[in-house]
Amino acid sequence: MTRTAHRLTNLLPGDRRFALLLSSLAVSSCGDWLYNVALLAIVFERTHSATWLAATTAARISPVVVFGPLGGALADRYDRRRLIITSDLLRASLMVALAGVVVAGLPIVLAPVIAAAATAAGVVHPPCVAACTARLVADDELQRASVLRSATGQAAIVVGPGLGALVLLLTSPTVAIALNALTFLASAAAVTAIAPGEALRPPAGEADALRIHLLADMRAGAQALRGAPATIRLVAVDVICSVVAGILTVTFVLVARRVGAGNSGYGLLFGAFGAGGLIGAAVTARIEATAHWRRAIAVALLVVGGAVAGLGVAPGLFAALLLALLVGGGSIVGEVLVETALPRLLDPDVLGRAYGLAFPAALLGIVAGSLIAGPLVGLLGIGGAFGAVGVYVLLAGGLLVNRPLEVTSLARIAESPALERGH
Repeated sequence: MTRTAHRLTNLLPGDRRFALLLSSLAVSSCGDWLYNVALLAIVFERTHSATWLAATTAARISPVVVFGPLGGALADRYDRRRLIITSDLLRASLMVALAGVVVAGLPIVLAPVIAAAATAAGVVHPPCVAACTARLVADDELQRASVLRSATGQAAIVVGPGLGALVLLLTSPTVAIALNALTFLASAAAVTAIAPGEALRPPAGEADALRIHLLADMRAGAQALRGAPATIRLVAVDVICSVVAGILTVTFVLVARRVGAGNSGYGLLFGAFGAGGLIGAAVTARIEATAHWRRAIAVALLVVGGAVAGLGVAPGLFAALLLALLVGGGSIVGEVLVETALPRLLDPDVLGRAYGLAFPAALLGIVAGSLIAGPLVGLLGIGGAFGAVGVYVLLAGGLLVNRPLEVTSLARIAESPALERGH
């Protein structure tokens, strides 16, 4: 290992294995957002339809909702290192196929179909990373590791769309899609560099039980979540903000064109959204006392509701970028708190299955938001649609923070010796 790499590893929780795992997540996530900009640009140029944008976004995300629990069950049953590598290689192949569709001018319907297949191939990645993190990082470093994972996702929303906008300015959507294929290969290479070991394998005895009882596995994950009601409330906050993210995935295209920024403006807006997420993740990471979580959620949802309402009447690109930054900053709070709460509250042996339910629940919000975005804009116009979304966030958030967030048991569990033993 080089001296620079050694210094970087020392700054991260865990050891070199976690650094490689986080690198894999970072590079593949950046590629996903880079190609998302290109994908929606291609669809809009071929169809000039917000409905097609919504359908494409829904098709790209829906497989996580449908197959996410399966991904969580597989993460608790199979060797996680092999799962991630196989997933990355499959997605790289599908990106090559998507580039071929664009170059050959094949029917546009193939674009969302291939995007959906690529997403389905990747459903094992998030639960595998979540489950491995709990095994690679010490208990006292879990919160920092969870924040780093969330921040990595937000950094990808900054870097990916920014690179996508730059690639679209300099070359073509096909090049952006090809670059995404390379990111999956780089991700697979990073995980390949992790030596096989117990931390990347399922709990003892699970691999032998592979006459997979998927329904039983999903029930186990659901029961684990039900036993942690504080986490259910936090997931609900994440879902509220995910609906907003889904709406923005479609409407940022329209906002960018309205303020005269074109396709590149879409990437810039998403970049600002991601930058806000980075700031929000850094701030949330400092909120260690669970007693402050309710107040943090209330402030975050107020920021999201107000900023998203303002987006519909933003007078120019600078104002739109500032409001997107605020929305991203508020939206990340629920996600960071979920990432922090899950490994504290749940037995590591069922963490992958529980995450395989919690993660798709948030993405279901993105699907729902993307599907309602087109009809909402058609009915109310851009300004009215954003105003309605802002009211939704404030009302739904008010219901969630109306009563105390019962997390005192979480603090007791986090301090107990039983958690340190993983029981």
